[in-house]
Amino acid sequence: VHRGSTCLHTMLRDQSILITGGTGSFGRALVQTILQRWPDVRRLVVFSRDEFKQFEMAQQFPASKYPQMRFFIGDVRDAQRLRRAMEGIDIVVHAAAMKQVPASEYNPFECIKTNVLGAQNLVEACLDSDVRRVVALSTDKAAAPINLYGATKLCSDKLFVAANNIKGHRDIRFSVVRYGNVMGSRGSVIPFFLERRKTGVLPITDPTMTRFNISLQEGVDMVLWSIEHAWGGEVLVPKIPSYRITDVAQAIGPECRQEIVGIRPGEKIHEEMITASDSFNTVDLGRYFA
Repeated sequence: VHRGSTCLHTMLRDQSILITGGTGSFGRALVQTILQRWPDVRRLVVFSRDEFKQFEMAQQFPASKYPQMRFFIGDVRDAQRLRRAMEGIDIVVHAAAMKQVPASEYNPFECIKTNVLGAQNLVEACLDSDVRRVVALSTDKAAAPINLYGATKLCSDKLFVAANNIKGHRDIRFSVVRYGNVMGSRGSVIPFFLERRKTGVLPITDPTMTRFNISLQEGVDMVLWSIEHAWGGEVLVPKIPSYRITDVAQAIGPECRQEIVGIRPGEKIHEEMITASDSFNTVDLGRYFA
């Protein structure tokens, strides 16, 4: 299935879609892609707890031009609010999460409340409504996790996979999409290096460190593909390249000095995408989105 295919167009036509964490980098890109490719979508709901980001997004997608847009203030920790938001929704993309490793290590239960309890709240809200497709975003840090963020996302993955066991006769599928670092997203290394190159020094945690990399649009396309093709109960993992952190530093600031600062608590030298405990399907993005 290629982008904008008839099959996926039929799937999204006249549908109501809700995106948790919809004001983040991924949520914005997903909203823009859907509005460009499927302008006949019935309703596109951005669910997040940041009113200022919603205000900014409403300026980018004004109601006069995009009458299908809705902005819903809420937190995935609030089960009742989630149930209200799910009324009339057909498809849910779950992108809301507490993602920063150091912040999660310092505020562990806050991370648990959002990433684990919030995931279960979403599962139950979807089961209590007429939602038919749920795709939850995961991370490579959930594979053999060594930090709290990764552990909570692994737990979240298990909750979404297991939700298929309790759906009964409901026409609903829960699936998970797992990929690595999103190039250029807020809080990632590329914008950090772009800012720090003004100083002439780029801090390197470890010169041998590698990370899996995916573009923001590839991540969006992967989720849209999963909405159509996921069977329910699987973790979909794209085949994506990894890079060395020193190669990124050299590309962004070839004239900068690289200073080794050591890894932070909870960081791995090399991330993983899959483990033996995962029930996964691998997807070659190049095959579908070339």
